Amino acid sequence: MKKYLIAGLLSWLPLAITVWVLLSVLGLLDSLFAAVLSATQAILPHSAYDGLERLRHVPGLSVLVVVLAMLATGVFVTNIFGQWFLRQWDALMNRIPIVKSIYSSVKQVSDTLFSSSGNAFREAVLVQYPHAGSWTIAFVTGKPSGEVAAHLQGEHVSLYVPTTPNPTSGFFLMMPRDAVRPLGMSVDEALKYIISMGVVAPPAGAITRPEEADPNRAG
Repeated sequence: MKKYLIAGLLSWLPLAITVWVLLSVLGLLDSLFAAVLSATQAILPHSAYDGLERLRHVPGLSVLVVVLAMLATGVFVTNIFGQWFLRQWDALMNRIPIVKSIYSSVKQVSDTLFSSSGNAFREAVLVQYPHAGSWTIAFVTGKPSGEVAAHLQGEHVSLYVPTTPNPTSGFFLMMPRDAVRPLGMSVDEALKYIISMGVVAPPAGAITRPEEADPNRAG
């Protein structure tokens, strides 16, 4: 009985979590859309109130509106005038106390992660962390630069070590390049491995064994 119960749970759990995440996202979009409608109703004449109120009950309209708004924003900020406006907006946000710290930090991280020309999360590696003899998976995000690089001797790499099962939090490390062992698995495979706490392992052929990745190890 216990075996069948666990088998049934494992069959339904991925679908249940997927539905829960989608419903949470839809709820957030509906709340955002309702806030925009309320603000619009407060600005426009009272004659438009009933028409806007009916829009609240149209299924899926909030998702469509948000997607179209993001698409329109993307088209706008990729032209010359849009880029100029975006620079002015960034300058304004960077002048506001407290807000500038949060805004600039989030913008730098998002620009790094989603830039098509960036090197963030392009390589999964194996490192000894948090102490020698204890291994974990990390992602190469680039190389140290500026004042930090001037204090480091030899070639170093910047690493992001995600936590399990939530990879959005983690630790930033700078380690010598020769202390990092490259892995053959892709970034997606490494993330699945981390999130599943080692249960969902990549195919054996995709893994570079430590003794093969370490050029200083004797055969």
